[in-house]
Amino acid sequence: MRIFVIGAHGNVGQLLISQLVAAGHTVTAGIRVEQQADELAQLGATPVLFDLTKQPKALAPLFADHDAIVFTAGSGGKTGDDQTLLVDLDGAVKSMAAAKIAEVSRYVMVSALFVEDRTKWPESIKPYYAAKYYADHWLEFSGLDWTILRPGTLTNDEATGLVTMQPSGGQVARADVAAMICTVLEHPTETIHKKFSFVNGDLPLIDAIKKAD
Repeated sequence: MRIFVIGAHGNVGQLLISQLVAAGHTVTAGIRVEQQADELAQLGATPVLFDLTKQPKALAPLFADHDAIVFTAGSGGKTGDDQTLLVDLDGAVKSMAAAKIAEVSRYVMVSALFVEDRTKWPESIKPYYAAKYYADHWLEFSGLDWTILRPGTLTNDEATGLVTMQPSGGQVARADVAAMICTVLEHPTETIHKKFSFVNGDLPLIDAIKKAD
């Protein structure tokens, strides 16, 4: 597959590129600044400048001829509420519109655990969760072949390849989030139009997906 990764320079994005390339996929890495290009090229991706503040018609040509789009960008609540709104919500929605224009139907969104439950939004990053909530909601009605992934608290631990679905809380290695993205891309029948909340656990990724089905 030819896969476009939005947020390619992030921690999950870089792990994802490495895993996709190792699996034989062709990866385009969307980056904000030219200085990130060499690092991602060394991982095996083709870097392109990608600005989520631009309009969908300007973004769509970059998606042309791809088989899937992965949105793993995010301010994470660290850059101010204004950027959270422009990147995690409006940027995400514009990328969906661009995908429609480019006729790339497969779209995987990396969201966050408990996004769907306002009573569990962390007070410290509530605007980030609000942005993710509405981006996820928009994606569900976008007409795209979407999958929404909602991992728990991210860690830099080594990958385990094991997860638990629908957890009450917990952590998950970024490398396992990347592996989950790869898995849902390679198993569309089991994952299109589905949402998966997960943390590290005791089931191999594809078994956990099938069990959650």
